[in-house]
Amino acid sequence: MATPHYHAVVWIDHREARIFHVNPTDVERLVLHPDRPTRHIHHKADAIGSGHAAEDHKFLQAVTRSIADAHAVLITGPANAKTDLVKHIGEHDPQLAKSIVGVETVDHPSDGELVAHARRYFKAEDRMLPQRS
Repeated sequence: MATPHYHAVVWIDHREARIFHVNPTDVERLVLHPDRPTRHIHHKADAIGSGHAAEDHKFLQAVTRSIADAHAVLITGPANAKTDLVKHIGEHDPQLAKSIVGVETVDHPSDGELVAHARRYFKAEDRMLPQRS
């Protein structure tokens, strides 16, 4: 019988989300892409708007569903998409929001680097949680 995946780590930008459900010996990987990925937008003088891409709610909802069963979630990414995801989860799934244990800026790690980082993070995080009897 496989060990359940208690932890999830998400690496997200506006082009993709890489989701890993991890335990000490196993990992499950999922990659999601928005229907219409945005390009990097630069702010131009005298232009209307902030120069930031609008949130893709369908994409954020798909990411949210993919981590719904995790008990502890680490959200990472290089820019604003990670905070957009945290905001989306807070507004649409407050129960899941309680499972977010960290939000970190992480550039573009390989899958192996991200999984190793998550395992180190959750090992340290688990030591700080109350022990269950």
